[in-house]
Amino acid sequence: MSNLEENMEDVLNISAEPVEESKPCKPQPPKVDEDDREKDYRYTRGELYSLIDQGQEAVRGALEVAQESGHPRAYEVAVAAMKHVSDMTEKLQDLHKKMKDLDEDKKGPSKVTNNAMFVGSTAELQKMLKEMGGGKR
Repeated sequence: MSNLEENMEDVLNISAEPVEESKPCKPQPPKVDEDDREKDYRYTRGELYSLIDQGQEAVRGALEVAQESGHPRAYEVAVAAMKHVSDMTEKLQDLHKKMKDLDEDKKGPSKVTNNAMFVGSTAELQKMLKEMGGGKR
């Protein structure tokens, strides 16, 4: 220890104790339960519908301006707005697909039942049939 640290201990009337370093905890991901998933799905779906409606209004306005002005840049803006609305509808479809996939994962794999009447080679099958039929053809 240095003189300064010793003097500080004397002045403050404390003793120096080694400090243990604590290790930071790894944050736990939040648990997603069925209610939250459904609520998030409904919220996202509603927001996408709202954005699509607003986008369609913007497209109508942009087309109106483009037709009145006849300016190429106005048409370019209208086409870009149409693309954004199209992208939002694709996101809505992706949302439905993802929810369907999550529901299928929740159900788990389906059970497969195989009813095998005979397990073996064709030579063994022929031999068994000959024995059952008495060797007659």
